[in-house]
Amino acid sequence: MMMRLYVNIDHVATVRQARRADEPDPVRAAVLAELGGADGLTVHLREDRRHIQDRDVRLLMETSRSGVNLELAASQEILELACAWGPKQATLVPEKREEITTEGGLDLSAARREATAHAVLRLKEAGIRTALFIDPDEEAIRASADLAADAVELHTGEYANTRGEERNAQLARLMSATSLARRLGLDVHAGHGLTYENVAPVAAIPEIEELNIGHSIIARSLFTGLEAAVREMATLIRRARAPR
Repeated sequence: MMMRLYVNIDHVATVRQARRADEPDPVRAAVLAELGGADGLTVHLREDRRHIQDRDVRLLMETSRSGVNLELAASQEILELACAWGPKQATLVPEKREEITTEGGLDLSAARREATAHAVLRLKEAGIRTALFIDPDEEAIRASADLAADAVELHTGEYANTRGEERNAQLARLMSATSLARRLGLDVHAGHGLTYENVAPVAAIPEIEELNIGHSIIARSLFTGLEAAVREMATLIRRARAPR
């Protein structure tokens, strides 16, 4: 199975919004990412519009050759926009105004599941492939299957933030979660905190079909150029899958 690399370009918009200017333009960055080998583009349209703007998503929908994975919270306003735009994929994520970046997976406990269930149903009615961003835990995976999501995106933050034996344990946790998700009929994606130094072991998990990576690629591109930065990440991922 080939692995897809979706490049998150939110951080390009973060730099732009720091000055409320018109550059750097994430839509132009998307073109370079695709030239570098990105299989798709990921953007998170937050309720507070702290980085990606509505204009960005609209233009990406019109110009992207590879397709857009729209990350969103289960809010009515953003859901309506997603259904109107019709991205290739929508990934439901938790969202808090005070966080710097997404801090963990969706809470899919029985008491908190209703909003997510409504969002999945609404997106499916609009013909949009739907993924849920979750921690790599059995309860969350089974809940995702019960909600009839098409895929889960496993939160790799705990793997990325550990070292040594603890990282090995987190990698084993990701592998176990991937195996369970596939048995339950879910496609498996992964992302958060993945870098040029830690991506290969995750990319080598054969049942994961998509990685979403942003910050590390955009950071590397400041020194190497975005096209080359994406090409380097794509090569690392594909090399991890090469027959040995």
